[in-house]
Amino acid sequence: MAKKNIPLSPKMDFLREELDRLEKQDLSRKLRIIDSCDGPTIKIAQDEYILLCSNDYLGLTQHPKVKEKAKEAIERFGCGSGASRLISGTFSLHDELEKRLAEFKKTEAALVFASGYAANLGVISSLAGKGDVIIVDKLNHASIIDGCRLSEADLRVYPHKNMVFLEKILKQTQNKRLRLIITDGVFSMDGDIAPLPEIVDLAEKYNALVMVDDAHGTGVLGKEGRGTVEYFDLDGHIDIQMGTLSKALGSLGGFIAGSNVLIEYLINKARSFIYSTALAPVQVATALASLEVIQTEPQLQLRLLQNVRYLKEGLQSIGFDTMESPTQIIPVFIGDTAKTMQASKFLYENGIFVPAIRPPTVPKGKSRLRLSLMATHTTVHLDKVLAVFKAL
Repeated sequence: MAKKNIPLSPKMDFLREELDRLEKQDLSRKLRIIDSCDGPTIKIAQDEYILLCSNDYLGLTQHPKVKEKAKEAIERFGCGSGASRLISGTFSLHDELEKRLAEFKKTEAALVFASGYAANLGVISSLAGKGDVIIVDKLNHASIIDGCRLSEADLRVYPHKNMVFLEKILKQTQNKRLRLIITDGVFSMDGDIAPLPEIVDLAEKYNALVMVDDAHGTGVLGKEGRGTVEYFDLDGHIDIQMGTLSKALGSLGGFIAGSNVLIEYLINKARSFIYSTALAPVQVATALASLEVIQTEPQLQLRLLQNVRYLKEGLQSIGFDTMESPTQIIPVFIGDTAKTMQASKFLYENGIFVPAIRPPTVPKGKSRLRLSLMATHTTVHLDKVLAVFKAL
């Protein structure tokens, strides 16, 4: 049925004006409808594309064991949870997953949220308030910044990975009740890794708490895939670990891992936990199965790292700037927004799906193509990608 054009109220004219402005500046965003996905490739309007922008780093959304556990959960629990966790939405699967996540992250306890965004909003806004200080890296994820704003704490920002500036802020704020340093473990747009050992040293020196958003490190970094904390051998030194179930774990949701008292506090204080419908059992079962695969099939992590090395070396040999990213997130720096849009369009026309990353996601003049690799990409896939980039 065709959509009817409903006249826009004059009171809403500012919406069209803003959309027109975004369009003129190459900043307008559109949704692309994906008809099917088998992991490293997708179909859009029956045309096949190599998918190079998924966070499903280990390809677990298509893993047979993971899909089987999802089916079993639907048969046992149905498709939804029906209520918030504190009403009737906490299932035995939630409890099992939280115990497994705590064991995986080597913490006392863990708490699952409906999304990673909700996890960051909940923990930050409930821990800090007026009179407290939150200190963040300039390139932290938007959900961290939003959590800081919601908390009403004093927000201090240090230049990306600048430990001299971080120490300066810590010295200036020693009279505050609470100082919380928050950093991404792996930065989502640059693909680089936070200097966690230096951050921990400064936090211990100045009696501050440390929170790591390890959304892009969990399942990938460290010998056992436990993330940036394991990567730097810092178990027991990070007060709050946040992670997602929706990236390398191939499901949906977020979690906080830490001490028993932290988790008990969040159950009672985190508004995005208290007032959200619980994560559906099928998603919890998927995350549980993915954890098991990560721990029993380390070859997936190794294959991902091999793919990263292969594609990165290929891109650099052609002459592209990959911004020295050491992880599965490979930015191809272009700078100019219009040129980045043209590059994305050229790739799309040649069977490669990589949306352009531009302001406000990155600063003006820092537009790029953000490639994210999967363990299930084959050499055939990557060779085609390199051939198209060479033509570009």
